[in-house]
Amino acid sequence: MSNSIIITENAQQHFANLLSQQPEGTNIRVFVVNPGTQNAECGVSYCPVEAIESSDTEIKYQDFSAYIDELSLPFLEDAEIDFVTDKMGAQLTLKAPNAKMRKVSDDSPLVERVEYAIQTQVNPQLAGHGGHVNLVEITDDGIAIVAFGGGCNGCSMVDVTLKEGIEKELLQQFEGELTAVRDATEHDRGEHSYY
Repeated sequence: MSNSIIITENAQQHFANLLSQQPEGTNIRVFVVNPGTQNAECGVSYCPVEAIESSDTEIKYQDFSAYIDELSLPFLEDAEIDFVTDKMGAQLTLKAPNAKMRKVSDDSPLVERVEYAIQTQVNPQLAGHGGHVNLVEITDDGIAIVAFGGGCNGCSMVDVTLKEGIEKELLQQFEGELTAVRDATEHDRGEHSYY
Protein backbone atom coordinates (compact mmCIF):
# COMPACT_ATOMS: atom_id res chain seq x y z
CA MET A 1 0.00 0.00 0.00
CA SER A 2 1.52 3.29 -1.04
CA ASN A 3 1.78 6.00 1.52
CA SER A 4 -1.31 7.74 0.26
CA ILE A 5 -1.42 10.49 2.86
CA ILE A 6 1.01 13.35 2.91
CA ILE A 7 1.60 14.88 6.32
CA THR A 8 3.93 17.82 5.84
CA GLU A 9 6.94 18.49 8.06
CA ASN A 10 5.08 21.34 9.78
CA ALA A 11 2.07 19.18 10.49
CA GLN A 12 4.26 16.35 11.76
CA GLN A 13 5.91 18.79 14.13
CA HIS A 14 2.52 20.01 15.27
CA PHE A 15 1.25 16.48 15.93
CA ALA A 16 4.47 15.52 17.71
CA ASN A 17 4.04 18.51 20.04
CA LEU A 18 0.43 17.64 20.78
CA LEU A 19 1.22 13.97 21.31
CA SER A 20 4.04 14.76 23.72
CA GLN A 21 1.33 15.99 26.10
CA GLN A 22 -0.74 12.84 25.69
CA PRO A 23 -0.38 9.48 27.49
CA GLU A 24 2.54 7.35 26.29
CA GLY A 25 1.73 5.36 23.16
CA THR A 26 -0.91 7.75 21.82
CA ASN A 27 -0.81 8.26 18.05
CA ILE A 28 -3.14 9.94 15.62
CA ARG A 29 -6.02 8.66 13.54
CA VAL A 30 -6.96 10.12 10.19
CA PHE A 31 -10.48 9.41 9.02
CA VAL A 32 -13.28 10.51 6.74
CA VAL A 33 -16.79 11.18 8.01
CA ASN A 34 -19.58 10.49 5.47
CA PRO A 35 -17.07 9.14 2.93
CA GLY A 36 -18.22 9.07 -0.67
CA THR A 37 -20.84 11.78 -0.16
CA GLN A 38 -21.02 15.52 -0.77
CA ASN A 39 -20.69 16.04 3.00
CA ALA A 40 -17.47 14.10 3.37
CA GLU A 41 -15.11 15.65 5.87
CA CYS A 42 -11.58 14.62 6.67
CA GLY A 43 -10.68 14.57 10.35
CA VAL A 44 -7.83 13.83 12.70
CA SER A 45 -8.11 12.63 16.27
CA TYR A 46 -5.93 11.14 18.97
CA CYS A 47 -5.59 7.39 18.77
CA PRO A 48 -4.78 5.75 22.10
CA VAL A 49 -3.31 2.25 21.97
CA GLU A 50 -6.60 0.56 22.89
CA ALA A 51 -8.37 2.24 19.96
CA ILE A 52 -6.24 0.57 17.30
CA GLU A 53 -8.16 -1.96 15.23
CA SER A 54 -6.50 -4.92 13.55
CA SER A 55 -7.89 -3.77 10.20
CA ASP A 56 -6.28 -0.33 10.52
CA THR A 57 -3.51 0.74 8.20
CA GLU A 58 -0.53 2.20 10.01
CA ILE A 59 1.62 4.85 8.37
CA LYS A 60 4.80 5.46 10.31
CA TYR A 61 6.24 8.95 10.63
CA GLN A 62 9.36 9.96 12.48
CA ASP A 63 7.73 10.69 15.84
CA PHE A 64 4.39 8.93 15.63
CA SER A 65 2.14 6.74 13.53
CA ALA A 66 -1.06 7.66 11.75
CA TYR A 67 -3.78 5.01 11.79
CA ILE A 68 -6.45 4.84 9.14
CA ASP A 69 -9.53 2.69 9.32
CA GLU A 70 -10.39 0.39 6.47
CA LEU A 71 -13.44 2.35 5.37
CA SER A 72 -11.66 5.71 5.20
CA LEU A 73 -8.57 4.43 3.42
CA PRO A 74 -9.72 4.60 -0.23
CA PHE A 75 -11.11 8.07 0.35
CA LEU A 76 -7.84 9.38 1.73
CA GLU A 77 -5.93 8.67 -1.46
CA ASP A 78 -3.74 11.74 -2.19
CA ALA A 79 -4.85 13.48 1.01
CA GLU A 80 -2.58 16.13 2.44
CA ILE A 81 -2.41 17.41 5.98
CA ASP A 82 -0.55 20.65 6.50
CA PHE A 83 -0.07 23.06 9.36
CA VAL A 84 -0.19 26.62 8.11
CA THR A 85 0.66 29.77 9.97
CA ASP A 86 -0.67 33.02 8.59
CA LYS A 87 -1.81 36.32 10.05
CA MET A 88 -4.99 34.67 11.31
CA GLY A 89 -2.89 32.35 13.45
CA ALA A 90 -1.95 28.73 12.97
CA GLN A 91 -4.28 26.09 11.69
CA LEU A 92 -4.31 22.57 10.44
CA THR A 93 -5.49 22.18 6.87
CA LEU A 94 -6.83 18.88 5.61
CA LYS A 95 -7.16 18.32 1.91
CA ALA A 96 -8.73 15.08 0.84
CA PRO A 97 -9.55 15.38 -2.87
CA ASN A 98 -11.03 11.89 -3.02
CA ALA A 99 -13.08 11.93 0.18
CA LYS A 100 -16.32 12.65 -1.65
CA MET A 101 -15.83 9.97 -4.20
CA ARG A 102 -13.91 6.80 -4.75
CA LYS A 103 -11.28 6.87 -7.44
CA VAL A 104 -12.70 5.55 -10.66
CA SER A 105 -10.80 3.38 -13.05
CA ASP A 106 -10.23 4.15 -16.71
CA ASP A 107 -12.64 1.48 -17.81
CA SER A 108 -15.52 2.77 -15.68
CA PRO A 109 -18.57 3.96 -17.62
CA LEU A 110 -18.13 7.45 -19.06
CA VAL A 111 -20.81 8.88 -16.80
CA GLU A 112 -18.89 7.74 -13.71
CA ARG A 113 -15.61 9.14 -14.94
CA VAL A 114 -17.16 12.50 -15.84
CA GLU A 115 -18.97 12.60 -12.51
CA TYR A 116 -15.66 11.94 -10.77
CA ALA A 117 -13.89 14.67 -12.72
CA ILE A 118 -16.64 17.13 -11.82
CA GLN A 119 -16.51 16.26 -8.13
CA THR A 120 -12.74 16.29 -7.81
CA GLN A 121 -11.68 19.00 -10.28
CA VAL A 122 -14.56 21.28 -11.15
CA ASN A 123 -16.41 21.57 -7.84
CA PRO A 124 -13.37 22.46 -5.75
CA GLN A 125 -12.86 25.46 -8.07
CA LEU A 126 -16.50 26.52 -7.76
CA ALA A 127 -16.58 26.01 -4.02
CA GLY A 128 -14.84 29.35 -3.59
CA HIS A 129 -17.92 30.96 -5.12
CA GLY A 130 -20.26 28.85 -3.02
CA GLY A 131 -21.44 26.89 -6.02
CA HIS A 132 -21.27 23.36 -7.33
CA VAL A 133 -22.17 21.39 -10.41
CA ASN A 134 -23.92 18.04 -10.64
CA LEU A 135 -23.93 15.81 -13.67
CA VAL A 136 -27.51 15.16 -14.71
CA GLU A 137 -26.94 12.86 -17.65
CA ILE A 138 -24.85 12.23 -20.70
CA THR A 139 -26.93 12.07 -23.87
CA ASP A 140 -26.47 9.53 -26.63
CA ASP A 141 -24.55 12.05 -28.65
CA GLY A 142 -22.04 12.76 -25.92
CA ILE A 143 -23.45 15.93 -24.41
CA ALA A 144 -22.95 16.18 -20.67
CA ILE A 145 -25.92 17.89 -19.06
CA VAL A 146 -24.98 19.57 -15.80
CA ALA A 147 -27.02 21.38 -13.17
CA PHE A 148 -25.59 24.29 -11.23
CA GLY A 149 -26.42 24.59 -7.58
CA GLY A 150 -25.52 26.77 -4.64
CA GLY A 151 -24.11 30.19 -5.47
CA CYS A 152 -24.05 29.43 -9.19
CA ASN A 153 -27.82 29.33 -9.38
CA GLY A 154 -29.08 32.24 -11.45
CA CYS A 155 -25.61 33.73 -11.46
CA SER A 156 -25.01 35.50 -14.76
CA MET A 157 -21.45 34.24 -14.76
CA VAL A 158 -22.65 30.67 -15.13
CA ASP A 159 -22.49 30.70 -18.91
CA VAL A 160 -18.97 32.05 -18.88
CA THR A 161 -17.90 29.62 -16.18
CA LEU A 162 -19.48 26.76 -18.04
CA LYS A 163 -18.14 27.56 -21.48
CA GLU A 164 -14.74 28.93 -20.54
CA GLY A 165 -13.82 26.65 -17.73
CA ILE A 166 -15.82 23.54 -17.23
CA GLU A 167 -16.59 22.63 -20.80
CA LYS A 168 -13.04 23.27 -21.95
CA GLU A 169 -11.63 21.20 -19.11
CA LEU A 170 -13.97 18.26 -19.56
CA LEU A 171 -13.84 18.16 -23.35
CA GLN A 172 -10.07 18.13 -23.20
CA GLN A 173 -10.07 15.35 -20.65
CA PHE A 174 -12.69 13.23 -22.38
CA GLU A 175 -11.70 14.00 -25.94
CA GLY A 176 -13.55 11.84 -28.41
CA GLU A 177 -16.14 10.85 -25.80
CA LEU A 178 -17.82 14.09 -24.82
CA THR A 179 -19.01 16.54 -27.47
CA ALA A 180 -20.37 19.37 -25.32
CA VAL A 181 -21.34 20.41 -21.83
CA ARG A 182 -24.69 22.12 -21.36
CA ASP A 183 -26.51 23.66 -18.47
CA ALA A 184 -29.63 21.66 -17.60
CA THR A 185 -31.78 24.79 -17.52
CA GLU A 186 -31.01 25.64 -21.14
CA HIS A 187 -31.32 22.04 -22.21
CA ASP A 188 -34.65 21.33 -23.87
CA ARG A 189 -36.54 19.07 -21.49
CA GLY A 190 -38.54 17.67 -24.39
CA GLU A 191 -35.69 15.44 -25.46
CA HIS A 192 -35.56 11.83 -24.42
CA SER A 193 -34.71 11.83 -20.76
CA TYR A 194 -33.96 8.32 -19.76
CA TYR A 195 -34.22 7.73 -16.07
